[in-house]
Parts: sequence; structure tokens; C-alpha cells
Amino acid sequence: MPVPPPERIVELVSDLIEREGYDLEDVVVTAAGKHSTVRLMVDSDAGLGLDEAARLSRLVSEAFDAVSDFGESPYMLEVTSPGIGRPLTLDRHWRRAQGRKVRLDLGTESLVGRVGELVGEEIRIVVPDRNGPVVRAVPLAQVRAATLEVEFNPPNARELELAGGLPDGRVCAGEIDENAVGVDEDGSDDEDEVNETKVDK
Repeated sequence: MPVPPPERIVELVSDLIEREGYDLEDVVVTAAGKHSTVRLMVDSDAGLGLDEAARLSRLVSEAFDAVSDFGESPYMLEVTSPGIGRPLTLDRHWRRAQGRKVRLDLGTESLVGRVGELVGEEIRIVVPDRNGPVVRAVPLAQVRAATLEVEFNPPNARELELAGGLPDGRVCAGEIDENAVGVDEDGSDDEDEVNETKVDK
């Protein structure tokens, strides 16, 4: 019996993840021969630490073991936080991305700036100007697409101040610790994954 589809996995674990104080952002199932990978992307206002990722992996693994859906199919379970390049589509995504650099498609123009505060139906974006960074209010209804940008250096202090700082528990760009980037089994860094833990079943 193959690993269940993502929709079934969402049914199995979404309540569990929510009870633990996290949001289930995405489920990806990748099959490679008889072996599958089940990747759960979870997040919270305080982010996802490595210890918490490991704890959630154990709880999810126990939930999978308690149902017949998984049968005898071998699979790798990965619990990770969403990475760079993820789309910002919900209010909580904008709130958690505060202080980070983002690329916006507004239909009539593209914009790169730093995410500021979410105020009602508008997101404040700190953008460069001739005399220094300024805050621009962008109606969410105008945003066709928004994705976080990779930053290798700490943000400009004035930009970060205008953005309202970082949410508690969030790591500043350019200040990522050794637990912030997942390491694949081949030893290579993966910039798109942060605080990832894996369980082989």
C-alpha cells in the first residue's frame, strides 16, 4: 500500500499540529520507487526550533503508526519550517515575515522591499528612496504574488526600524545559527529548509 495522498495526511495531522501551537502550512509527498518522503511544513509566530521539530516528528510518527493507511510502505518523515521562496498568502504569513525582504508582483509593477506591519487590509513595505528608506502602504488586494527573498547580510538598521523590527523568536537575516539551515543526507546545505528533522520509517 503506498503512502496516502497529501489530503489524507492533512486530515491525520492538522488537528495534532494545531494542538501543539503550530500551523500546518503544506504537505508534500514524493515517491521514489518503493520509498516515499512525507514532508510537513509547519510554522508558528515564534518559528520552529530544532528541538520542537524533532518533538513534532515523534508525535506525527506515532499518529501515522496508529492508522492502517501507511501499511508497510517505507517512508521518510520530514518536519520542517517553510523556506525562502514560499508565497505569502495569509495574514499570518505577512505577520511572521515582518522585517524580511520580499518581492511583490502588483500587476502593474514589481516591488522589492522589507515587510513592515500588517494594518487592516494593507501591508506596510519599506522601500528604498532617493533620501533613504520610506514606508509604502500596499493594499493586499493589489498583491498578485509575494515571496521572501534570500538575504546573506543583516538588514539595514533604518529599514528594520521602519519595518517595526522582527517578531519575537524570528532570526534576523545574516545571523542564522548552525541549526537554521537543514543539511541533506549528502551533507549539502539547503537554504530553503530551516530547522528540519527527519525520521526514517
